[in-house]
This record gives sequence, structure tokens and C-alpha cells, in this order.
Amino acid sequence: MKKEMIMSDAAVEQRRALIRRKKRERMGASPLGAKGLSEEQQTMIRELMDAQMKTFDTTFSNFKDFRVCLRLRGEDGSVQNYTPQADRSGAEIFSLLPHMADMSTYMFKGVINFAKVISHFRELPIEDQISLLKGATFEVCQLRFNTVFNAETGTWECGRLSYCLEDPAGGFQQLLLEPVLKFHYRLKRLQLHKEEYVLMQAISLFSPDRPGVVQRSVVDQLQERFAIALKAYIECNRPQPAHRFLFLKIMAMLTELRSINAQHTQKLLRIQDIHPFASPLMQELFSITDG
Repeated sequence: MKKEMIMSDAAVEQRRALIRRKKRERMGASPLGAKGLSEEQQTMIRELMDAQMKTFDTTFSNFKDFRVCLRLRGEDGSVQNYTPQADRSGAEIFSLLPHMADMSTYMFKGVINFAKVISHFRELPIEDQISLLKGATFEVCQLRFNTVFNAETGTWECGRLSYCLEDPAGGFQQLLLEPVLKFHYRLKRLQLHKEEYVLMQAISLFSPDRPGVVQRSVVDQLQERFAIALKAYIECNRPQPAHRFLFLKIMAMLTELRSINAQHTQKLLRIQDIHPFASPLMQELFSITDG
């Protein structure tokens, strides 16, 4: 603890990244074999799948009463694709922010409810629950969004809404969304199963080095159990040589997502200073203070 206190932020993050990498390598070399999932692992995956089904509606039918830019609605009242455009002042880009804040808040509520369904999460102290959610909610949202991402068209197909954010003129988009977009393309290419997605969500959620986590050893053990379950699932359901390194690729994607999360929070705070738009829940999760 004393050593961390005198280290720079960059050095601390580098050290944590090294620890995460060694942990991935250790799990990647574990001699599980392809003997199938244990009963405990099957129960773990069933609980995650049940939590996902209860808290994530891929049709977005309950996403209502959101603020919407005029460009989003057709003359007949139907909601159409939105491709952002911006002049140099960024006015059009900012006009989309309230809508995106509403969408983010809707997704964040789903992630919070997802966590509450998981028995291991409910057993943690409330302080650790809050710390884990504040650290992981954005990441879990991106994993969920990837399940509705169409890599052929570059759009997120959210029920009656779809979003295409590849406009090269988008100052807001380039600042905030370009790394996210690249991440979605890479993750989609892995063609993951639903079970692999929910296990990724659990691994992200149970990250012991989130700021404020007290029972780090407990959370670390839970994260490792979810990671080992993911590895066992892959070995059991993807025996082909082409998937030999899928587990390591997934863990690398989670590390990349962690980095994007940190960048996203910093950029979000800068945009909030220019154009306040965050909902109360977003302000709480990203520690945004008024004034």
C-alpha cells in the first residue's frame, strides 16, 4: 500500500496491467482440458443467462419517453436512422447528446439490475457493489451493445432505432466514439456465443482493482472463477483449432475495453463541461459534479 501511494498514476496503472496480464497467462496455461463444464460452472452460466434475459431486451421496446433530435423522426412519426453531422461549432453533434444520455441511462439501469440478479454480487457489501458498478457499467453496456451491432452496415440495431456513427465530420464522434467503434468491429469478428458475452460481462463486473473496492481478494477470486468458466466453456463448445486462442483474445478485448473506459470517462467530463447533458445516474456513475 505504501509503495502504491508514492507511485505515479501511470506507474500504478502499468503495474495493475502487468498483474492482469500475468493472471491471463496463468489461466491460459491452466490444464483444464476439454472434459466439459463442472456443475458449478453450468449453474454459474445459467444464472448469468437468466440475469441477461431479465435485464436486457434486445428489441428496446421499453426505451420510451426519450429526448430526440428532430432528425430522428420521419414525417409519419416513425423513427429513422441517425447519422450525425456537424459544422465547425459542433451544434448538430451536441443536439444528439441529450438523446444519447437517455439511451445510456436506460442501458445503465439494465446493467445495475443485471448485477443485482447475480447471487455472488448480492453477497458483497453495498460499498463494494457500488464501486464495482461505477467501474464496470460502461464496459458491460458496450458488451451488450455489441450483440446488436451490425458490422456489415456499421450500425447498432436497437429495435425501432438504429445508429450509424461513422460520419467523418463528427467532432464529438471522433472525440468520444471512434475508439468504441473500432472495438465493436474487432469484438464482433470473434462471433461469440451468448454465453461468452455474459461471462465477459461478469469478468468485467467483478474487477478487484476498481477504485473503492474493499474486499479485493473476494472479488478477485470471483473474477477468476468466471474467467475459468469462460475458458472451460470455450474448450467444451469450440474444440476446433481455429478457436485455440479465443480465450486469450477475449481477455485481451476486456483489457482494451478497460482502457477505453478510462479514456471515455475523461472525454465525457470534458464534453460535460462544454455542454452539460448527463442524467443524474450518469453523474453518479462517472462522478460528475455540478459546477
